[in-house]
Amino acid sequence: MGSKLAAKDAVKQYNIPMVPGIDHSISDPEEAKKVAERVGYPILIKASAGGGGKGMRVVESESELEEQMTRAISEATSAFGDGSVFIEKYIGSPRHIAMQVLADQYGNVIHLFERECSVQRRHQKVIEQAPSSVLTPEIRANMGRDAVMVAKACQYLGAGTVEFLVDENLNYYFLEMNTRLQVEHPVTEMITGLDLVEQQIRIARGETLSIKQEDLEINGHAIELRVYAENPYDNFLPNVGTLHTYRRPTGEHIRVDDGYEEGMAIPIYYDPMIAKLATWGINRTAAIKLMLEAIANYEIEGVVTTLPFGRFVFEHEAFISGHFDTHFVNKHYTPDCCASYIARRPTWPPRWPPSSNNEEAESCTYRM
Repeated sequence: MGSKLAAKDAVKQYNIPMVPGIDHSISDPEEAKKVAERVGYPILIKASAGGGGKGMRVVESESELEEQMTRAISEATSAFGDGSVFIEKYIGSPRHIAMQVLADQYGNVIHLFERECSVQRRHQKVIEQAPSSVLTPEIRANMGRDAVMVAKACQYLGAGTVEFLVDENLNYYFLEMNTRLQVEHPVTEMITGLDLVEQQIRIARGETLSIKQEDLEINGHAIELRVYAENPYDNFLPNVGTLHTYRRPTGEHIRVDDGYEEGMAIPIYYDPMIAKLATWGINRTAAIKLMLEAIANYEIEGVVTTLPFGRFVFEHEAFISGHFDTHFVNKHYTPDCCASYIARRPTWPPRWPPSSNNEEAESCTYRM
């Protein structure tokens, strides 16, 4: 399952929907052109061993294909030591939704509902929520059933996530399986009451899963913001430095998972994520409101972070209404726009568009 191609091969016999494309690696541009013609542009070139958006290129026309393919192979080789790439149909307005699964060594597999991870930059998740605001109970049940089948297809053991793309008509397609505990697992813990790390340890000790599928239900709504040492005003470039001030928000239903203390330095050698900030509410509106309060009370000085970007998202009508997809950042966020709006303290309910006499803020175009 660490290979996207191997994963597709493992699950294709179970009649699980998959994005149109090929199920083998490709390196010949001429063959790629034939595949693209059959699948139809735009297409997506993807690294088989990829993750985090690396080795991934959207190709709009044949004239771009050879160059983008070369770049994808080079990036995949550099990042993963494996230059294998394949081609899929590019879905234009997708939602990115993952199903959490747990599996023990006795063949018991359950799903713990979905997490939506559609707000991304550079194909990398930055905001997650559980449950999704668009899935119906029927689609959720079908997607959960298919996620369990994916885990069974490879005799999976432990905690993992099965990832799907969902199109504008709520058709879903198997994307890949992440064979690990993911960054966004806190939101699943908050809506189910389960400790996923504890479950992993119990499974590793040879214990039988003590939870059955019928025991699980969704309780409330949870949201997570990945707090990165990145500059949202400069294309989210990493920002290194010393945490001169670092004070976490506290309170009921606010959770901070981090690895830093005040006075520590953010180095250049690792992923620039400082923390995961998560909130829970009895419903989605309450979770968003609490998240805005938590962001306002999170004090970080010494490096530029994505906290202002998080506020921008959580106060944006597209996010509040649930009418967004993986192109949220490209559609709605302009780094040099609305600095005064992002800098002010949050209000609830958010004012949209923001009321301001600031010329820069008033000149912004909000594309809904």
